[in-house]
Amino acid sequence: MANLVSVERASLALGTTMVLDDVSLGVSGGTRVGVVGRNGGGKSTLLKVISGAREVDDGRVARTGGLTVGMLSQEDTLDPTHTVRRSVLADRAEHEWAGDARIRDVLDGLLGGIDAAAVGGLDAVVGPMSGGERRRLALAALLVDDPDLLLLDEPTNHLDVEGVAWLAQHLTTRRTRPDNALVVITHDRWFLDAVATDTWEVVDGQVLSFEGGYAAYVLAKAERARIAAVTEERRNNLLRKELAWLRRGAPARTSKPRFRIEAANQLIEHEPPPRDDVSLMRFATTRLGKDVVDLESASVRLGDKQILDDVTWRLGPGDRVGIVGVNGAGKSTLLRVVSGDVALDAGRRKQGKTVAMAFLTQEVRELERFADWRVIEAIEDVKKFTMLGGKEVSASQLAKQLGFTGQRQQTRVGSLSGGERRRLQLLRLLMAEPNVLLLDEPTNDLDIETLQSLEDVLDGWAGTLLVVSHDRYLLERMCDQQVALLGDGRLRDLPGGVEQYLQLYAAQQQARQSARSRDAAAGRDAAAGQGAGGPAAAGTAAAASGGGPAYSAAEVREARKEMGRLERQIARLEAEQARLHDDMVARATDATAVRELDARLREVVDQREELEMAWLEAAEVTG
Repeated sequence: MANLVSVERASLALGTTMVLDDVSLGVSGGTRVGVVGRNGGGKSTLLKVISGAREVDDGRVARTGGLTVGMLSQEDTLDPTHTVRRSVLADRAEHEWAGDARIRDVLDGLLGGIDAAAVGGLDAVVGPMSGGERRRLALAALLVDDPDLLLLDEPTNHLDVEGVAWLAQHLTTRRTRPDNALVVITHDRWFLDAVATDTWEVVDGQVLSFEGGYAAYVLAKAERARIAAVTEERRNNLLRKELAWLRRGAPARTSKPRFRIEAANQLIEHEPPPRDDVSLMRFATTRLGKDVVDLESASVRLGDKQILDDVTWRLGPGDRVGIVGVNGAGKSTLLRVVSGDVALDAGRRKQGKTVAMAFLTQEVRELERFADWRVIEAIEDVKKFTMLGGKEVSASQLAKQLGFTGQRQQTRVGSLSGGERRRLQLLRLLMAEPNVLLLDEPTNDLDIETLQSLEDVLDGWAGTLLVVSHDRYLLERMCDQQVALLGDGRLRDLPGGVEQYLQLYAAQQQARQSARSRDAAAGRDAAAGQGAGGPAAAGTAAAASGGGPAYSAAEVREARKEMGRLERQIARLEAEQARLHDDMVARATDATAVRELDARLREVVDQREELEMAWLEAAEVTG
């Protein structure tokens, strides 16, 4: 397919930084390109060059005639006085957009349905909305417009796990025309793998191209590194020969040694200094006993929302748990309950005596008191030295491993970018050597290289880890188990991981949609009956006012009995699940017993999931 956009030998400098240095590339029809690279490396600038929003200093950018281009930038460009309807649907007639399956899919996936219930309705005004809501509106407007070339700068920011999964499916199934193309900047590696047919890495003013998504990109990069290592070894061998020859050479033969020295210098002068990845580190020096944090029959209510309803949850030493859930279900609140920052309305919280807890919140304002401090001073405020892998490491060395070079360590905290502040938060937490670590959206503002470094750190970290994140790749890579909050006060184990959560979420949404359809039908029947004036109509209206006529009183009574029976069975399974956890801790040195207990635990979890799904079905009958 011909290129929709061609960039030929483009160069662009911002201040003293060469963002693009003699770059040539093309965006062809039918391709979906993922763009990765370090924060501040020029990814957003590259998108602006492709869109035409920024001119290059040198070179040429050509676009096919009649090409329509739409771009989601990181700036908020929505008019605060507009309604949702005007911002997303523009001047389209209702029959036009309501009859278009693609537009309905966008409204369902991003705004909670064709009535945009998730953002307050189609007639809600944009001005008072949160940054995340406005971001979803801007993305929805672009997808409704459906331009030939779609440019997205971090579209998964402010999307939850199910939102990211929906967007990946929409982009790969709804934009399949050969004259369409997508270029997307993202740090979400699962999304990159699900969507991209090609990957560009922006690094040191160059754009390196790789076929495939994230997995293919990593494999290709590793192969390039292997080839480079072979070449490096050959160069090292040659250099060693050169140096040995120089040592053996007779002093009187000055011209030849001088020539050889110049040849050796030329051989190595263009080689960049090697960048070491963060090595595996063990921060948990305090031993965890049997008890970490237990929640027993815990209930928490915030306003009119039940976050936890009689939940029993036991965290053991070394547990690595990922927490997923719908927006507003209480994921951050659950972390604060575990940390003890939010008190229980009912139930009991028990914490082990040896627990040393650290909590990475979403608030970077906690660094404001260090605004005038240098980065290294803010780290040394916690500790100047720590033990890593049996060796004493200084705060400066650790900072360098997590991306703060010597010069950057002297930067004032107040002038750091969002991603750098996040790294500083992590450094301060890890320097304190906790043995229980709570991370609330740790991937915010971090590039892929920093995420890899963070994962590398936590791979060798011996402690209990709880992570709330919309980054599916990180959850599945860092955590051994996942739990879900679906907004009904229950905490569900997910033996099937994030995929099982998406299935539960879809089933819940389908059930709610069915209930809304029944209520709407009941309303129509009631209105028709009142118009006829018959007694049957009055009965229908009365039933409708009581919650819908879809089920008889006998069916509702039977459903309530079924819910009670299921709740008793679920409670028994929860108690057995807790006993199995305790037995596994007590018999941790008996490998055979642990395997048997784990097999039984999986059976119990499966049974509990089946009962919970049956409970949800019965709950729909009772309204």
